[in-house]
Amino acid sequence: MARAEKVAAVAELTERFQTSAGAVLTEYRGLTVAQLAELRGSLGEHTTYAVVKNTLTKIAATEAGVADQLDGLLSGPSAIAFVEGDVVEAAKGLRDFSRANPFLVIKGGILDGKAITPAEIEKLADLESREVLLAKLAGAMKASMSGAAAVFAALPAQMAQLAEALRAKRAAEAAADGGAEAPADGAAEAPADGVAADGAADGRTESPADGADAPKA
Repeated sequence: MARAEKVAAVAELTERFQTSAGAVLTEYRGLTVAQLAELRGSLGEHTTYAVVKNTLTKIAATEAGVADQLDGLLSGPSAIAFVEGDVVEAAKGLRDFSRANPFLVIKGGILDGKAITPAEIEKLADLESREVLLAKLAGAMKASMSGAAAVFAALPAQMAQLAEALRAKRAAEAAADGGAEAPADGAAEAPADGVAADGAADGRTESPADGADAPKA
């Protein structure tokens, strides 16, 4: 490779390290050209899988400031998956392909500037993708809005029921208060001390005192 080509390759790798959300290093020894094409297709349109030269990649990693994160990984035939989209989707693609094709070995990588191990990449692959999470969030929001709409729709009927219950309660209270003011058992008030009206008592009328004005014998 000519010097100019090496410089261009280092510059491209440096830019990819700097702009990608993540990078996963793999060993591809034993994979055919057709299998590599299949792997690229399984990673999605936002992930680039490129075979690299270790010496140039070390230079690019140093210039990008991620040489420490890749320490010990750049040995043997190397290829890197540069992820610009959903890292979970890329991790799933690599994990599933490596299970079907053991020649693909996941060696580790970088995520948001930090080193990640093959085990951590496996855990990423077990997560739900961004699209699935967004779909679930949208469904939850839709369900919440539907529930709120049902509550608002029920409010007028509930208010009418409450008003009717209050009216019936007040009517019952008014009826109870009116009954308490009436005389008990319907009895009329009797004259005091049993004295008859108009001064009459025990059915007798008042007679002249000491027999006055009575005819003489």
